[in-house]
Formats: sequence, structure tokens, C-alpha cells
Amino acid sequence: MNRLHIVGGKNHGKTTLVVELVMEFARRGVPVGTIKHTHHRHELDVPGKDSHRHRMAGAAGVGILSPSMCAVFLPRDEKDFEQDRYSFFASVFANCRLVLVEGDSQARAPKIEVWRSDRGTPPLASHDKSILALVTDDVPPIGAKVFRRSDVAQLADWILSNMPGEQFVGSSLGK
Repeated sequence: MNRLHIVGGKNHGKTTLVVELVMEFARRGVPVGTIKHTHHRHELDVPGKDSHRHRMAGAAGVGILSPSMCAVFLPRDEKDFEQDRYSFFASVFANCRLVLVEGDSQARAPKIEVWRSDRGTPPLASHDKSILALVTDDVPPIGAKVFRRSDVAQLADWILSNMPGEQFVGSSLGK
């Protein structure tokens, strides 16, 4: 699975950039998937609904199928996360050329950081060498490859040109 993480601090614009990149790739006919990473523990299914009741009764996995959407809820053991926690999604996103992950700055994977100086925090790229580039309209306080926030098409070009085959080229692209 060709995965690229979009990272940054709270309210720096990660979700907006992911949405705009997905729209740009879709416009180009490039199949792209997304994963939203969260550190918070919360119920993904709706408590009280049939699917939730099935799971609470002990089902090893629960699927939901409607005319326009499907989902699978699988419980995960915390030990699963010690390995490659994204491997489960590989078969689900097999038809995607790229999977954008919003968040998970701790993952061992290539990353692009969205950074805004008015938030008062230094770029994560100042200490994380897996960040290949910054997306910002500000002048970053570090030397890094920079893409203007307003030029999603140029960023998309760069992403596509640097992900040959099954793997993103890697950190040699960054700084």
C-alpha cells in the first residue's frame, strides 16, 4: 500500500489539505483512498444499533451492507498495533494508487506537514526527518522543501512524480 501521511499540529489544516488533494487526484482519475488516524479511543459503530449489538454479543467481525455503502467493524488487539498497524488496510485499498493518511506523525512512513506560523508551534519537520516537505503560505524557520498552500495541483504533481511503483521514494526527496 503506497501510503503518505499528512501531518501537522491541531488546526493547521490537515483535513482541508487531504480533502483538496483527494479532489485533485479524483479530477485526474487517480484512485486514492484515505485513512483518518486518531489517538482517541471512541466507538466507531453506533451503540444500540444492530451491528453494535452483534459485536457486543461476541461476533469476531461485523459487516454492514447497504445499497450504496459497506463497512466492516473488526476488534483490534492493542498488540496488533506494535507491528504495522496499517497492513490490515492493504487489501481494502488494493485498487488505490495512493492512500493518504491524515495524522499519525509517529508512523514509520513518508509524511508531508501542513504548517501555519500563526499557530505558534515550530514545524514538526525540524526534528522529524521522515517529513519530506512543508505545505505553508508562511516562511518556515527551517530549510525544507516547501509547497504553497494555495497550489494543490503542484503538490499533487510532486506526489505523483515521486511515488514510482509500490513505494514512495522516501526521505531523500525532502530537504
